[in-house]
Order: sequence, then structure tokens, then C-alpha cells
Amino acid sequence: MKLLETLGNPAINIAIFAAFVVVTMFIVIRVTAGGKKKAGDFYTGGAQFDGRQNGFAIAGDYLSAASFLGIVGAVALYGYDGLLYSVGFLVAWLVALLLVAEPMRNTGKYTMADVLSFRLKQKPVRLAAAISTLAVTFFYLLAQMAGAGGLVSLLLGISDPAAQNIVIVIVGLLMVAYVLIGGMKGTTWVQMIKAVLLISGALVMTVWVLAMAGFNLSGLIGEAMNTTAEQGSEINLIEPMSKYKDPVALVSLGMALVLGASGLPHVLMRFYTVPTAKEARRSVTWAIGLIGAFYLFTMVLGYGAAWLVGPEAINGMPGKANAAAPALAFELGGAILMAIICGIAFATILAVVAGLTITASASFAHDIYNSVIKDGKADPAKEIRVARWTSVTIGLIAIVGGIAANGQNIAFLVALAFAVAASANLPSILYSLYWKKFSTAGAVWSIFGGLFTAVVLIVFSPAVSGAPTAMFPDLDFAWFPIDSPAIVSVPVGFLLGWLGSVVKPDGPEYADVSAEMEVRSMTGAGAEGALDH
Repeated sequence: MKLLETLGNPAINIAIFAAFVVVTMFIVIRVTAGGKKKAGDFYTGGAQFDGRQNGFAIAGDYLSAASFLGIVGAVALYGYDGLLYSVGFLVAWLVALLLVAEPMRNTGKYTMADVLSFRLKQKPVRLAAAISTLAVTFFYLLAQMAGAGGLVSLLLGISDPAAQNIVIVIVGLLMVAYVLIGGMKGTTWVQMIKAVLLISGALVMTVWVLAMAGFNLSGLIGEAMNTTAEQGSEINLIEPMSKYKDPVALVSLGMALVLGASGLPHVLMRFYTVPTAKEARRSVTWAIGLIGAFYLFTMVLGYGAAWLVGPEAINGMPGKANAAAPALAFELGGAILMAIICGIAFATILAVVAGLTITASASFAHDIYNSVIKDGKADPAKEIRVARWTSVTIGLIAIVGGIAANGQNIAFLVALAFAVAASANLPSILYSLYWKKFSTAGAVWSIFGGLFTAVVLIVFSPAVSGAPTAMFPDLDFAWFPIDSPAIVSVPVGFLLGWLGSVVKPDGPEYADVSAEMEVRSMTGAGAEGALDH
């Protein structure tokens, strides 16, 4: 495998990349033209999508740069350990299907905080949920922006870190443009189209790699191990590394991946873009099928990259592990295929960051500005204006964070976002849906306690310092021994939710609302009405 200078023609790469941007931007403008600027249109696209469409959009939202670039790279470099991410990301959808999707659609309107505040005191719960949403969104955006920097740098043949940072700035500005112009409706259409392109591109490459290996998966893995050994790597691609031979680290990562999806605000918000709870459930079943097929493809692509590209060449490219999939495309089909795959991956990043940004802006505008500051009486036009300004602010913060995280494996960065979501959001969501005695204090304690514990343990873990692969490898202030905090922070979130509810229960006046929520979440009765209590 030749190194960076020969990875395609930058002129072809940038032309195809620009074509993806122009086409998707045209779609955003086209589908949103002429509509009235209502809050529901901006946040949920008017709840006009059916289950199949929303299933594709969920797949487009969920199959982020981490899924395509990060996991393929992780499998190529680490084998078995990379496959852990695929399995965890997929199994997470069973939790969402069985426990969260339908009740969330029945009891909410725009954001996660709608569900939590339905039977609890509005202001403290909405404030806590909004802060948690913003924190999870920030971690997730780090991964996408880091992936964008490495990907476009690879497209253009850029190895200078300062130039890569300029690329991240451009990606951030494009992200803001998508949200400001299209809202949720435009973003959803881009996500649907991107899901079709991404899954189709991965399918073509998967069949191609398997054909080269004689459609023998064992032979493919054997070839990957031979190439890895020839390039001097001591990693065995079919055995866990020492990091995940530790059962505590393995369980902690598994908890984060499996429980995190049901607490991701941008995934939860997708349940409100369909008209009924039945369609919400149907959309999840479609998403599971699409996502499951895609993760099978990433396993083949990862071992294919280890065989045809090799770990040394991958580590020598901008983006490192995140460059494995584009490099494999170059080996298979030359500059044109690589440019197409990179263009699809870049469309993936734009669609996901747009969804993340609109979720964060909706949370701030709807939950903090409207519900907390304006007591639920904000003018809809002003609320949308606040959401748009929030999008700009989130974009600027994401740019700064993306520059700091440039070069990190994005599958790992997303796993950290999953850990925060599982710790801060999921306990309060499940308690709110299924435990009658859950109180306002329990929700606030659970959200802030889980969030604080997860973030602190991440900051003082080997993921940030004290290890060669850390975000700051030259510093060492790590005292928490494993990368993922979920094994500690998730139980803390559940424990504080229970403790707060027992110590400070809500008054009897909330009993009727609790009963109403139970009926609505299970049956959907009254779900089409506004949350006006």
C-alpha cells in the first residue's frame, strides 16, 4: 500500500465531495421550501414521516462516521476488540425497541425533557434534561468533527495539522447551514438518502472483498492476520487485547454501548417525527434490520482493510484508523471508488452532525428558553429564532472540540458519548416511564449525578491522559483505571434516581398525572394532544 500522496486524485476527490454537498443542500432547500415556520416543523418535520422512512432516517442518523470509519478502522487494527463496538451498537436497539420507542412517542412532543417533565415539576427537570442533552451532544459531535477532519484531509492529501483544522472549521459551518436552512424536515431527508448510499456503498465493497477472498470468511481473516504479521504488528486479530481481557473493562464498555443508544437525545427525538406510536415501533424494526446488515458489512470491511491495506499504512494516514475504509476503497477500485466512498462518508457526517445540532438547539430553545425562562409562553417565532442561534453556538463549540479531538478513533469517542447518555439520561427515562413513585428530586439527582460521575471518570481515565492512545498522551493525570466509566456511572444514575425519590417524594397532587402518564405511555390515549399541564 502506497502512502498518502497516491491515495487518489485530489481534484477528483474534491469534485465528488462538492457534488455531494451541492445535491444534499439542494434537497434540503427543496423539501423545506414554502412551509410555515412552526416549532413542530423545525423540531420534528411536522411528524409527517412513516415508519419505513423514519427507520431509514434513524439508520442514517445512527450509522455515523463512527459506524463506518471508526469501526472499520478498529477492526482493521485490533480485530476482535473492534467487533465489540459493532455488537454493542446493534444490541442497543433491542433495548430501544422493547423499552423506550413506543412509550416515548406516546408521552413526548419534541424532546426527552417532555417525557421526564410530564408527571414531574417542569422547570428543574427540563433544565437538568437540557444540560444533559447538551453534554451528550457535545461528546457525540467531537467524534463526527474529528472524523470529518481526517476524512477531508485524506481526500485532499492534507497532512498538516493546521490545514486539517481549517477543514474542521469548514465542516462546522456547513453543518450549521444545513440546520438553519432545513430544520428537522430537511435533515431527515438527507439522513434517509445518506442511509441508502452508505449501506449500498458498504454492500458493494463487502461483496468485492469477499469475492477476492473466494467468499471464504475464514480465508479473509487468515489473510488479514498474515498481512498484520508481515508488517510487524503483534496484535492477534481474533483474540482480545489486554485492555479487554480485563472483565471489568469489557463489562463497562458493553454497558455503555448497549444502554447508551436509548439515552441518546438525537435518537430519541427521531421518535417524534412519526405520527403514531405504532409507526415509532415500526421505524425501530426497520432501523434494526438496516443497522444489523450494515454492521455485518463493517466486519468484512475491517478485515479486508487489514489484509489489503495493512495496519502500518493505515496508521501513517491522516485520521489513522478512520482512514481504513477510504484506503480499502482505493485498493479495490482506485481513485474514483475512494472518492465516492469518501463523499458518502462525508454526507454521513453532515447528516449526523445536523441531527445532533438540531437536537441540542431544540433542547435549549424548547426546554430552557420556552419552558424555564418564558414559563411555556414563548412566541413560536422567537423560540425558533433562539433555536437557530443555539445551532450557531453549538457549531462553534463543535469546531473547537473537533480540533482538540482530531486524530482520535471516532468509534471510541462515540462510546464515551454512549456512556454519558446511559448514565445521565436512561435511568431517569426508565424510572419516569415505569415507576410510579419516581419524583422530581429523583430525576434531577439521577441526571446530574450520572452526568457528573461519567464526565469526571472520563476526564481522569486513560482515554484522556496517561496512555499512548490518549487524547493528551504527553500528560498523565489518570487515576480511574479503565476507559469507559459506565460500570460505575450507570449504577450511580439509577441509585440516585431511587434515593432522590425516596428522600424527597413529590406531593399527592402529582399522583393523577402519574396515572395519566402510565395510561398514555402504554396505550397512546391522548398522545396526539399537546403537553399543556
